[in-house]
Amino acid sequence: MLYRILFVCLALGVLSAASPLRCRWVTEEKFKEHSKNYLKQLNMMASNSTNTTGAASAKDTVAFPDALYSQASEAAVEDKLAFAVQILEGVAALFEEDHSSASWEEVTMETFVNVVTQQADSLRSCLGSHNPKNMKLQRYFTRLSRSVLKKLGHSAEAWELIREQVKRHLMSTDLLISPQSSVTV
Repeated sequence: MLYRILFVCLALGVLSAASPLRCRWVTEEKFKEHSKNYLKQLNMMASNSTNTTGAASAKDTVAFPDALYSQASEAAVEDKLAFAVQILEGVAALFEEDHSSASWEEVTMETFVNVVTQQADSLRSCLGSHNPKNMKLQRYFTRLSRSVLKKLGHSAEAWELIREQVKRHLMSTDLLISPQSSVTV
C-alpha cells in the first residue's frame, strides 16, 4: 500500500514536471491575432503622430530592459507568461495617464488599450495562481512614466516616445511568447 502511494506521488510529480503548460489562448492563434491587432493600432497612432524633433529620446532617459527580457527568455514557461502579463499591464497603465496632448485619435488609443488588456487577461487565465511580479520591471514602468511622460509634461512628443518604447515591448513580448519561440505551450 505504501508503495502504491509513493508511486502515485512520484508519477504525478514526473507528469506535472514533464507536461508543458497548456494555454489555449496561445495555441489557438488568438495571442498572435491580438498581437497583430495592437501593433496595427500602434502603427495607426504613429501615422497620426507629430514629429518629435527637439525632445529627448526615451532611450536617453530610460534604458530598455533588455536584460530582463533575456532573463525571461531563459525562464520556465509559466514565468514567461507572468512576465508577458506584467508587460501588458504596464503598457495599459501608461496609456491610462493623461493623454490629452497625444496627437492620435481617442478611439484608436481606446481600441489599443482594450486589446492589450484583453491579451493580458487571457494570458493571466493561463497562469492560475502562479503570477510572480518582477520588481525591476515594475520600477522600469514607473521610471518610464516619471522620466518621459511627467518630465515632458505629457506632451505629444512624450507620447510618441512612449509609443515607440511600447512597440518595442510588444514586439519583444510577442517573440517571448509566440509558439515559434522556445516556449512549449
